Amino acid sequence: MSEANDEIRVVVAIDFGTTYSGYAYAHKEQPDVIIVQDSWKEYESRFKTPTVVKYYDNYSDIKLWGYPALIEKPKLKKARLFSSSKLPKSSSAPIELFKLHLLKSIKGSEKPTLPRKLNYKNVIRDFMKKLGDDVKTCLKKTWQSLDPERNVLYILTVPAEFDDEAIATFRECVFNAGLLKDEESNNIRFITEPKAAAIHCLNLVVQNLTPGDSFMIVDCGGGTVDLTTCELLEDERLSELTECTGDCCGSSRIDEAFLEFVGEKVGKSAIESVRKNHYGQLQYFVQEFCSQVKLPFRNDEGMQHDIDLEESLPAIMNYVKGEERERLNDSEWIIEINSTDIKNMFDPVINKILSLIGEQLDKSEKKCSAIFLVGGFSESKYLQYRIRREFCKIPNISVPPHPTTSVVKGGVLYGLEEIIKDRTYGK
Repeated sequence: MSEANDEIRVVVAIDFGTTYSGYAYAHKEQPDVIIVQDSWKEYESRFKTPTVVKYYDNYSDIKLWGYPALIEKPKLKKARLFSSSKLPKSSSAPIELFKLHLLKSIKGSEKPTLPRKLNYKNVIRDFMKKLGDDVKTCLKKTWQSLDPERNVLYILTVPAEFDDEAIATFRECVFNAGLLKDEESNNIRFITEPKAAAIHCLNLVVQNLTPGDSFMIVDCGGGTVDLTTCELLEDERLSELTECTGDCCGSSRIDEAFLEFVGEKVGKSAIESVRKNHYGQLQYFVQEFCSQVKLPFRNDEGMQHDIDLEESLPAIMNYVKGEERERLNDSEWIIEINSTDIKNMFDPVINKILSLIGEQLDKSEKKCSAIFLVGGFSESKYLQYRIRREFCKIPNISVPPHPTTSVVKGGVLYGLEEIIKDRTYGK
């Protein structure tokens, strides 16, 4: 580190994700002890919290953020006994996916619409303020004498698609959120998410690679999938062989396809009514699908899963009409989902990821020795199966333990010891 950073005692890496965010930290005197935050209010043992905020009706202050702002477990199991006018409804809708406003690759019409009183910079600032406060509280519990403005180096991981303008805007939001003492502070660095993940994976498997070997990082998140190919140099340094590439083909696309599937069973207007009036309950419904179906699915032929709407999405029962209501009454409000249905949700997304990997392989002049799958979506057994089948000639295709944490752990390692020889942002 430079002389200007002599006061740095702790490195904090923050992964501001499209759908989920998190952070990790380590003290420079104990660089091997990297701690990942895994406690978010009442949600324990989760490495990330949703990148979501919920404002009071005047949109001047945040009411909730993270999990409490997004997910609402159903309380009315016998929802059919109530008219829709008597059902408790959500207040102000949660704001999510606002990070996408920083991506020029996404058309304006495809970016999430914000309430008139809000602009995306303020939403990013407000979320980073809450996340930053959580970071500072956590650090002070461990090191009471720590000054977060002087003794902490912040490493912010960003998507491969971020250009200099996006990074400058993000830096401005972070400063306005109170993480930095002044806007030109040296206590901040930016690194792309794939590069951070590459550092983490290299730290795990360096004994299995030799100088000259190349490997690819495929960072599969909720919103985006980012890729980079690196070469291992002498002294365990890394060189980027290809430019980082990526696309908006993360796991949230599968969630959208799932809701479209349910909409075909209950009627699109019913889904839209629940989305408008009971958004938290709808997100609970999606989370149940993710944990019970999306991540465990392994390409099992003949697999079938029953979705009990009365149990997991009771509000829908007050909006289903006509023939759909008759059919669901006959089936006791249970929807069957089979392996073909699930593949139809997965395959368009996975096919895009396979194309991105193929393009990266074509761009590199060196033979790829390994592919490392990181990010929350990489836990999908079906995604792993498809990638291994498509690229079976690659000797090593693996998923590190807790792949959701690869980016923040790599960010901490980067802050502790700069080992990437190419440019980074924020210096």
